[in-house]
Amino acid sequence: MTESAPRLDDPFAQLTGSLASASHYEMTVVSVAQLSPNVRRIELTAEGLGKLDYQPGQDLMLLVAVDGNRPVRRRYTIRRLDRDRDLVVIDVVMHGGGPGEEWVAGAEPGDAVAGIAPRGKIFLSQQADWHLFVGDESAIPMVSAMIESLPANGRAHAVIEVPEPGDQQPIEGTATITTTWLSRDGKPAGEAGALVQALLDAELPADGFGHAYLAGEAKVVLALRDVLAERGMRTEQISPKAYWGRGRGNASHGEPPKE
Repeated sequence: MTESAPRLDDPFAQLTGSLASASHYEMTVVSVAQLSPNVRRIELTAEGLGKLDYQPGQDLMLLVAVDGNRPVRRRYTIRRLDRDRDLVVIDVVMHGGGPGEEWVAGAEPGDAVAGIAPRGKIFLSQQADWHLFVGDESAIPMVSAMIESLPANGRAHAVIEVPEPGDQQPIEGTATITTTWLSRDGKPAGEAGALVQALLDAELPADGFGHAYLAGEAKVVLALRDVLAERGMRTEQISPKAYWGRGRGNASHGEPPKE
């Protein structure tokens, strides 16, 4: 007699508390494409996905592997949602292995994967007159989705570090947008120097109320937050989010483990 697969010890089997508004989706890979030298784009579909209620910058959590009887999940920003086709787009950085990257590298059209959405607590500030976005390549989907949702009278500036110039992506939208791209050109990812210096040099608008969104490597995000505090931005004006930690894998729920 064939042994049945072990029952998963899944902390997200029931979505309660802060996840009460999220939903489970049985998803299918529609397409996989190399968007840039270090980023892959995956399109997924699921029944009812077009009715997903989410804020720009929120993410989709995918079950990418199983460790014993524990699910391993990774979180990816919802880059775009095509409601008419029940189709969601995610862009994933390929930067050094791990279960999420292994799943992305092997994903093919027709593959099934379980998803939970929406996730994430960082949204565009409705009080801000201008918006500042700073991060590495892992932040591009969040930055793009949030900026592109701004109204025509919105103002946004983005400072983004990428592995190489080929990883730069156009950020569209009706708002006034300025973008500063930094290229590592072979230097290690997860070092704060270039982004910190760019933020120190950046001319922040003198008028209006600003809000900053910081995303990328955990310690880099902390360093950027400190720079903004030194430049006079208050805690409530800064939304920091660690997507990954240099030299360590994310926890099974898809985020860097707590220190």
